[in-house]
Amino acid sequence: MKKLLAPALELDWKIGVLVVASTSLLLIDFYHPALIPWQKIQLFGKAVNPGWLNMPDSFLDGLVLYLAVPLVITVLLFRDSPADYGLRFGNWRLGLALTAACILLTAPILWLVVHASVEMQDYYRGQAAGLPWNTLVDLVGWEFFFRGWLLFGLARRFGAEAIWLQAVPFALAHVGKPEVETLSTIFGGFAFGWVAWKTRSFFWPFLIHWFVASFTIVLAAGLHG
Repeated sequence: MKKLLAPALELDWKIGVLVVASTSLLLIDFYHPALIPWQKIQLFGKAVNPGWLNMPDSFLDGLVLYLAVPLVITVLLFRDSPADYGLRFGNWRLGLALTAACILLTAPILWLVVHASVEMQDYYRGQAAGLPWNTLVDLVGWEFFFRGWLLFGLARRFGAEAIWLQAVPFALAHVGKPEVETLSTIFGGFAFGWVAWKTRSFFWPFLIHWFVASFTIVLAAGLHG
């Protein structure tokens, strides 16, 4: 009787680092939502996070956790170019067209959802102060993390299936937000990933996400103005 041998285990070390690091960063952000006291830190005599921005410290934490740390790992450990992870404009003509189309498509849907959902209204009202800069700072690292670093990092092993794979942690990271929003994020995350894949850039899904977040807050504020 022939002895059954397990196939050789061939692991891509970069995928391992990507999975462990990305999961750890998400968990650190969850357990330490105010990791760095930005409002107490000054640069050239001015607060890094001035009060007039109405920006939670957690938004600036996101720049460190989801943008700076992945870039350091990419450059110093992986020895890769950030451009290979979507940090570029890519196909900007297609990006502009897709961004415009997504904004036109999502605007009426958001209007209907926010008007129909008291939970969405309650969650987002009171967040209009500081727009649009607070949502910009909050989402630029977030989008690079999912639609840049994870998407193109996982694609080296899994190809286009990475569009679905990055959507899973993206959806789970929304737990605690309104249910209708969280349930939609597996599909929204895929759509954002598809735009990034087609344009080879995280920038265009970032613009779309920036609009979605800002417009949702504006709608909620308008209903409770």
